[in-house]
Amino acid sequence: MSKPIFILNGPNLNLLGQRQPEIYGRETLADVVAACEGLARDLGVGVRCLQSNHEGQLVDWVQEARGGAAGIIINAGAYTHTSVAILDALNAFEGPVIEVHISNIHKREAFRHHSFISGRADGVIVGCGTEGYLFALRRVVSLRAG
Repeated sequence: MSKPIFILNGPNLNLLGQRQPEIYGRETLADVVAACEGLARDLGVGVRCLQSNHEGQLVDWVQEARGGAAGIIINAGAYTHTSVAILDALNAFEGPVIEVHISNIHKREAFRHHSFISGRADGVIVGCGTEGYLFALRRVVSLRAG
């Protein structure tokens, strides 16, 4: 797989490890990136890990992935529940998309139960902590191999 897998993180994920550790844990985004890069090496694939608090930037990266990525793993944070723009961009991407949430969004506030992204995702991983990113990476590789 010559093209990297994009791992996109949305708003407030830059505060991972500091923001509500009782919900999101103590691992930082840097820890997640390091774990994903390590697993990617083991699997023989590349990853490009990106984070933005801005919806338009996430849309731009999804559009960039159209020609340059083998797949997308996305934790869009709060934009999961609000962004038709991110959904539209993902719908224009032809590779596999896996949606990740660190917490179980279905055990949280009612507004978090709906995901626009799930309508496009080839898989959704919720409530597995930051290990969900590693599950997602393995799944994208599996989908690309099959």
